[in-house]
Amino acid sequence: MGAGGISIWQLLIILVIVLLLFGTKRLKGIGSDLGNAIKGFRSAMSESEKAEAEAEAKRVEQTAEKRVADGEPVKHEPVKPSDKSA
Repeated sequence: MGAGGISIWQLLIILVIVLLLFGTKRLKGIGSDLGNAIKGFRSAMSESEKAEAEAEAKRVEQTAEKRVADGEPVKHEPVKPSDKSA
């Protein structure tokens, strides 16, 4: 056995103990709840990024409208959402 490593036998023993304590139906419910929570989190993150991109586009549009009202020439360039993926 390696220093500080967990062997497959130790993982199997832990799995058996968890199954005995909680049962398969309860573990399935916990897994389902966890999956739904992760889906909700991902959905909220994508909605947040979409809202930020829309707010940035609106800010750029308002700035352009203000410049036109002030008589400044405006270059029309497509607005590209910033890439925040890590």
